[in-house]
Amino acid sequence: MKVPVEKNKEYIVDIIDYGAFGEGIAKVENFTIFIPSALKGEKIKVLIVKVQSSHAFGKIVEILKKSKYRVEEDCNSYKRCGGCDLRHIDYEETLNMKQEMIQNLVNKTLSQKPKIEKTIGMGNPYHYRNKAQYPLGLDKQKNPVMGVYAQRTHEIIPTSNCMIQSEISQKIANYIFNYIKENKIPVYNEKTRKGVIRHIVTRVGFRSHEVMCILVTNTDGFQKEKELTKNLVENFPEIKTIVKNINNKNTNVILGDRNINLYGDGFIFDTLGDYTFKISPNSFYQINPIQTEALYEIALEKANLSKSDILFDLYCGIGTIGIFAAKKVKKVYGIEIVEQAIEDAKENAQINEIHNIEFIAGDVEKTFETLMKKENVYPDVLVVDPPRKGLDITTIGNIIAVEPKKLIYISCNPATLVRDLKELEEKYEVKEIQPVDMFPFTHHCEVISVLNLK
Repeated sequence: MKVPVEKNKEYIVDIIDYGAFGEGIAKVENFTIFIPSALKGEKIKVLIVKVQSSHAFGKIVEILKKSKYRVEEDCNSYKRCGGCDLRHIDYEETLNMKQEMIQNLVNKTLSQKPKIEKTIGMGNPYHYRNKAQYPLGLDKQKNPVMGVYAQRTHEIIPTSNCMIQSEISQKIANYIFNYIKENKIPVYNEKTRKGVIRHIVTRVGFRSHEVMCILVTNTDGFQKEKELTKNLVENFPEIKTIVKNINNKNTNVILGDRNINLYGDGFIFDTLGDYTFKISPNSFYQINPIQTEALYEIALEKANLSKSDILFDLYCGIGTIGIFAAKKVKKVYGIEIVEQAIEDAKENAQINEIHNIEFIAGDVEKTFETLMKKENVYPDVLVVDPPRKGLDITTIGNIIAVEPKKLIYISCNPATLVRDLKELEEKYEVKEIQPVDMFPFTHHCEVISVLNLK
């Protein structure tokens, strides 16, 4: 097929659909062009910036016909930051977009084509994140800088007022950064691997209002460490603990393996629904607690659990959904590879006086099968909430072999969800797919899928 567009040339196109990352899609002689920030229904002049054999990428030169859903951006760093990518779109329309994008994936991939439910949005989709991670580094003039990484780079874009981070997180991070500059504490240099402070991380209990502050350092200690700790506690009474996390590896992973408590016990508590959860620096805990409550309530309602059910919770983290489900079933088994998360999960069960739940540390790929053989116990209901890469082929094979009567698949990546549903649909009826807007103003979406054994 002859490619009908050329790099560095301009074309006038109509935007007819959305891509998986919220970008606009146009066609020139049936050849696909992806255009970031373009909205369906718009007519635009586009400059082609990259051409491949099957598709091209462009950028907006001029909007000739504007969508009624286009809004003024409310963030100064939006166009360069990689945090949000849909702030130029009316919020209600972003919910429709996500529903459509998942429907398109389902229609292209699955034999069964259930109608995707309308995305469940937030009443107030601002300042919803309970975890903030601010990288520190040097700008081109070698001055300290703190903010967020520019999209697809490690260049730090300064930011002082983010619309999705909690306001207390930003105040604390700004205070620490100003203290670092005033006291000339060296920030980390990725190129030389020298310097001290790599990241400022905060975790906030949205219901408890407790705050954990984590200083990620390249060294075991740093100048004025005690004074900074004292000042933080005096200025921010919400702070319940301050942790120094040592990470001297050459890695993109933010947190290292070693935590030293500078103040408090090294954890905070928060409440989801009727339950209290302990959160440690390395614990996985959903970043949007308001939508997490909605997600769990919907997932468990759709699971239609009974008191005789054995429920397996794979990738259980600190035990949140298993604890939510425990009072509705006979027994819960949770499996998670992160040992600290399992320790927290066990403590969370004790805190909430849940006695019919057992947590096991191990790789789901192996431990799921081992648990069934060793304990001779098999799930009636399976809840899986895997990382973005989805389920591994061994776990899918185990699910198909064991045949739990119901599978609730919670996913943060619709593409890998649909890929896995394709493997499961021969044995399972894909009953419902419900998107929940866990990450407003980004292309990301959490999805609950309900599967019944045929």
